[in-house]
Amino acid sequence: MESELFGHEKGAFTTAYQTKYGIVEVADKGTLFLDEVAEMQMGLQAKLLRFLDRGEFRRVGGNKTLRVDVRVIAATNKNLEERVRQKTFREDLFYRLHVINMKIPPLRERREDIRDIALHFVRKYSRKMGKSVRDIDPEALEFLRRYAWPGNVRELENEIERSVILCETEAIGVHDLSITDRVSTAVRGTQPMLEEIEKECIVKVLRETGGNQTRASKILGINRKTLYLKLRKYGLSEFSK
Repeated sequence: MESELFGHEKGAFTTAYQTKYGIVEVADKGTLFLDEVAEMQMGLQAKLLRFLDRGEFRRVGGNKTLRVDVRVIAATNKNLEERVRQKTFREDLFYRLHVINMKIPPLRERREDIRDIALHFVRKYSRKMGKSVRDIDPEALEFLRRYAWPGNVRELENEIERSVILCETEAIGVHDLSITDRVSTAVRGTQPMLEEIEKECIVKVLRETGGNQTRASKILGINRKTLYLKLRKYGLSEFSK
């Protein structure tokens, strides 16, 4: 890992057949993104800290001190403060990285982003596989929005890749998704509650309109026939005349 980060000189170890530039050196005058920084070993953490403090490093097996100018962005899905308390992450490195902190909520807490992220992956894998899939139909999109995504964006990407493979039209449909059974199971318990809320809303609007079904259907955003069917479904006979 140290070689990946800082590079190595030819002959530094058995398989070092030639000099290798590390990602720190390649990123000079640009941005260095360190993902899963919490997984870094303690010894490498110390060397990273020295680099962040001075902008200097040495390739593995080298004696020459090199200097670069990089912007560093580090990411992790772990609680670094907890790692510091457990003494598996250096406190001084934590504060050196913790200059500007951005917390990105998990996908389940920002469902409004699911459509745009999913469509990005649709375009990506459609190009990669030479397919003409361009969209996600509304019903399939609703399933994507309802799912909890315990695996976050990576799980969404995996789901879309699979769906693009299976899709035989220009839009991913419900039958192309693998999450539908899990979503249906999760939603089944909330369905009675949702129906009760819908019933209360219909009653409230009908009372406000004096039982005028035409006006009520416009306010509710449904057509007159749909309203009539819902009145029968919920046994609201006083309004169905």
